[in-house]
Amino acid sequence: MATNTEEIISVKDIVKEYNGGKVVALDHCDFSVKQGQVIAVIGPSGSGKSTLLRSLNLLEEPTSGKIFFQGVDLTSKDVDINRHRQKMGMVFQHFNLFSHKTVLENITMAPVTLKLKTEREARDAAMKLLERVGLAEKAGEYPNMLSGGQKQRIAIVRALAMEPEVMLFDEPTSALDPEMVGEVLDVMKELAAEGMTMIVVTHEMGFAREVADEIVFMSDGHIIERGTPQQIFDHPANERTKSFLEKVL
Repeated sequence: MATNTEEIISVKDIVKEYNGGKVVALDHCDFSVKQGQVIAVIGPSGSGKSTLLRSLNLLEEPTSGKIFFQGVDLTSKDVDINRHRQKMGMVFQHFNLFSHKTVLENITMAPVTLKLKTEREARDAAMKLLERVGLAEKAGEYPNMLSGGQKQRIAIVRALAMEPEVMLFDEPTSALDPEMVGEVLDVMKELAAEGMTMIVVTHEMGFAREVADEIVFMSDGHIIERGTPQQIFDHPANERTKSFLEKVL
C-alpha cells in the first residue's frame, strides 16, 4: 500500500491528438501518483489507457499539457528524457525481448551499455532477479524457447534490472494464454507488496481489486472516475463506469 504522500508523477491537463486533431486520444487528463502507490487503469478498448501510460515517459508525446516526474517537467525542451526513462521500467503487452540474445543478455544489456553496472555486477544482479521469479535455469536460453508467461516474467526482470523508481505495465497479461496469467500477476503482486510504485493498465479486474490502492476508470480519452477499489467496484458514481463494470464483472 502507498507508503507516503509524496507525488512521484503528476500529469497536468494533457491532451493527445492525432491526424491534426481529428482523433483525440487524451482529452484534458489530470492524474497523479504517490510514491509506493499501485494504480490500476481500467476501461474499454480505445479509451486512452495505453496512451496515458505511454505518455508518462514520453513514448507518446502529449499535444499539450505537462508531465512531472520527481518534480521535473518531462515535457520541457531541455530535459534529458532518456535519463528519466531509466527510472521508469516499462513492460509491454508483447514482451519486446531480443530474440537473438539469451535471457541473461536481454537483462544485462541495458545496465552494461549505459555503464550503470559492470558486466559482472549486471550478471550477478540478473541472476538474483531470475531466481526471484523462478527462472534462474533459463538464463542461457533464447526467448523462442520460453512460454508466454516466462517471456513476460523475463520482461519484468529486464525492467527491474535498471533499478527503476516506477514500473509501468501496459496490459502485461493480455497476450498470454489464461493458464499463464497467474504466474505474471504473482510477480506483480510481490512487487506491489514490496512497495514498488506501479501504474498498471489492465483487464484483470480481480488483480485490480486485490492489489491496487486506486482505480482510474477511463472512457473516450477522459478520466471518468477514480477511487479506491471498493469505491469503484462496489459503489461506482458514474453511469459509464457502472455500465462498463456490469459487462466485465
